[in-house]
Amino acid sequence: MYGDEATIRRILTELGDTWAVVGLSTNRSRAAYGVAQVLQRYGKRIVPVHPKAETVHGEQGYATLADIPFDVDVVDVFVHSELAGAVADDAVAKGARAVWFQLGVVDEAARARTREAGLEMVMDRCPAIEIPLLR
Repeated sequence: MYGDEATIRRILTELGDTWAVVGLSTNRSRAAYGVAQVLQRYGKRIVPVHPKAETVHGEQGYATLADIPFDVDVVDVFVHSELAGAVADDAVAKGARAVWFQLGVVDEAARARTREAGLEMVMDRCPAIEIPLLR
């Protein structure tokens, strides 16, 4: 289990409402697109992070986390596991409060580094599945 219920609840309800969604583009067939919509429906501000820096769901996109000119609370990661550790490190550098690796994204070393840096972390879970369960 890569995210206990208390940590999931804390990330979704207490750590802030600005979510950088790494891997979010205008491609409607990608999971990130639908998950970002769900997060918006639950009051989260989504910030698309993708090399194309596209505007998605009405929100300006940025090529990297470092390019975002304001604080982000949670970094939601939709990249392959072998790339996710670098994103987690970028989230620490950005000053995020939590990192969320999506379903199928697992990197134990990144989890250890992120937790050591004081951030909350969930892996291999989906906030769009978890957030409706909080109500």
